[in-house]
Amino acid sequence: MRTIIEPFRIKSVEPIRMTSTEERKGILVRAGYNLFSIRAEDIIIDLLTDSGVAAMSAEQWAALMRGDESYAGSTSFGRFEAAVKRLMPFKHVIPTHQGRAAESILFALLGGADRLIPSNTHFDTTRANIEATGAIALDLLGAEADEPASDYPFKGNMDVERLEKLLAAEGNRIPCVMMTITNNAGGGQPASLANIKRVAALAHAHDKCFIIDGCRFAENAWFIKQREPGQGDRAVPDIVREIFACADGMTMSAKKDAFANIGGWLALNDDDLAERARTRLILTEGFPTYGGLAGRDLDAIAQGLSEIVDEDYLRYRVRVNEYVLERLIAAGVPVVRPAGGHAVFLDAGAMLPHIPALAYPGQALAVALYEEGGVRGCEIGSVMFGRQPDGGERAARLELVRLAMPRRVYTQSHADYVVETILAVHEKRKTLKGLRVVREPKALRHFTAIFAPLS
Repeated sequence: MRTIIEPFRIKSVEPIRMTSTEERKGILVRAGYNLFSIRAEDIIIDLLTDSGVAAMSAEQWAALMRGDESYAGSTSFGRFEAAVKRLMPFKHVIPTHQGRAAESILFALLGGADRLIPSNTHFDTTRANIEATGAIALDLLGAEADEPASDYPFKGNMDVERLEKLLAAEGNRIPCVMMTITNNAGGGQPASLANIKRVAALAHAHDKCFIIDGCRFAENAWFIKQREPGQGDRAVPDIVREIFACADGMTMSAKKDAFANIGGWLALNDDDLAERARTRLILTEGFPTYGGLAGRDLDAIAQGLSEIVDEDYLRYRVRVNEYVLERLIAAGVPVVRPAGGHAVFLDAGAMLPHIPALAYPGQALAVALYEEGGVRGCEIGSVMFGRQPDGGERAARLELVRLAMPRRVYTQSHADYVVETILAVHEKRKTLKGLRVVREPKALRHFTAIFAPLS
């Protein structure tokens, strides 16, 4: 059939409170025009993130009842470890309460003053955890990603030539090379298997460990199957295993491609590094067989890992974003193309050229979407990435608004409502005004900053 339906039935529902435009204007004022500060009950469609907001399956809810809450040697850990190793063949699997905890442990061991850690693009918490150690987070994204309207299939690729030059010139300062799959900050775009393997080979040629931020690994593998020559007949789990076979470690937020509401892990092959990581884990997270998680959460993750590589699900997952993108392109709305795996990205810089980067066009657009239709998205631009470690500020590479689709939560009518909201804002885009920062923290300011409209 031409219609790709949701490959699941709805078993439980949660009511949505329908707010008015006037209500939402007041809510924005009280929230300091920061969408992170708005109560969930005041949101109609919540596309702030796809992290930790998935609908769990019946089998995941059943798995919760199998949870073993033993402090040490939990059988839930055994099931969790086995599920990870079926897809990611690492020697050591270290659970954490979420992905940023894995990043914190890893970079406490590998980071430090004057060190450089290159990636295709570091996302917000990764960058913050690197910079907290005094190291520098470098983005070496391929040039194709600088053209939002281009349909280049693998905009998450790392620029191998730039990486090679960096390793030759600054290799003594580089403890590891990272890749984020899919590339969240760049539009949810995938990296090709060929590019991942080239980056791994280059890192190993310079005796550097290769680490993958694998939060959306299944979506990346699906894109490889669909777009990369020679991969179309392969099963997604086989592609996943080949991706991670060339890595020395990974960080993971299980709140993305494991359908879990909490959890993550750090996986490593190096015995010494893993031992040091476990020592830090005990100090900050918990014993190595629970790592800050309840046993029931470990079981939910284990079950989720078996469900995320289902190709019927992945086909539907990506098609939702393609559907929204196609309608927006037809209406002339500037977007990042092609569709990302977990989100639709609006090109706020192109939609609002009258708002300069440091008047935060992405934040202005995100605020307008909430005011218009109660749709909450997330700015990925100069608010998130403009603040520099030295306290200065510069324009981000792109000014985007991410509309991240929670897994198995919304239906096509919700998607249609989101499109209508975007089109309504697009019609009056020339009337939108920028914002200024009233108060901000020194790091990760997008979570808690307070804004005010420019007059």
